Amino acid sequence: MRSQEWADPPKPVRREVLDAQPSSGGTATPVLFVPGYGHGAWAFAQHWLEHTAERGFPAYAMSLRGHGGSGPAPEARLCDYVHDVTQVAASLPRQAVLVGHGAGALVVAMAMARYPVRAGVLVAPVFGGLGTAFGLLGRNPAGTLPGAFGGRVSLRREQLFSRALPGNQAQTYAQRLQRVPGGAQRQLLRRQQPEAPVGAPPVLVVGSPDDRVVSGSALEWVARRYGGSPLLFPGMGHDLMLDARWQEPIDAIADWLEKVR
Repeated sequence: MRSQEWADPPKPVRREVLDAQPSSGGTATPVLFVPGYGHGAWAFAQHWLEHTAERGFPAYAMSLRGHGGSGPAPEARLCDYVHDVTQVAASLPRQAVLVGHGAGALVVAMAMARYPVRAGVLVAPVFGGLGTAFGLLGRNPAGTLPGAFGGRVSLRREQLFSRALPGNQAQTYAQRLQRVPGGAQRQLLRRQQPEAPVGAPPVLVVGSPDDRVVSGSALEWVARRYGGSPLLFPGMGHDLMLDARWQEPIDAIADWLEKVR
């Protein structure tokens, strides 16, 4: 535990964890999905959770505090989210693979410095910085500006999904996004530099060159930090796990996990 956490430890909270188990049972590496800001475990339960179990991996999806079915946390910080992830990961029966999306990828990257993962997967990672903030502001000023003052950042469905996803489905998903605590949002104004993972596990970075939240240069920057290049899926939006071609990235992730486990 870091010194700041000794002085101001994360408060206990109820954590929502959904799971899907492979029919074959066995002792495969568990996969824990961590959603980004505004999303809950539901975002992975829609497609990726069951599909990962069908590929032979015990699959779990959690909601960060204040999201989904987890307990409320109006004052949550990044360190609180990291605490949630490490606690859930440590409760799994075996050393886990952590898969984080958006700002959840940053939380996973920070958690990997505390919990010895089997592997890490960073999907459309949001590591913050003014470039990300100004990019969002330029594409959606009305939805982004309130976040600088503690209000809700509202992403349009066009920022999250490709045109291939039916409009009514995209709207339904977008309406499920929740407000993120102002403190956690403001922490993303500064680009975060997570510590190196414990034990140097393999890390895969996945994204789309057509993402309207994460730029191509940001994807490359994160991938270089972990010694590789991003695995790209052109024509997809930021929410790869919900977009029309959702199966392509999760199959690629499962293929990669089969090689590194």
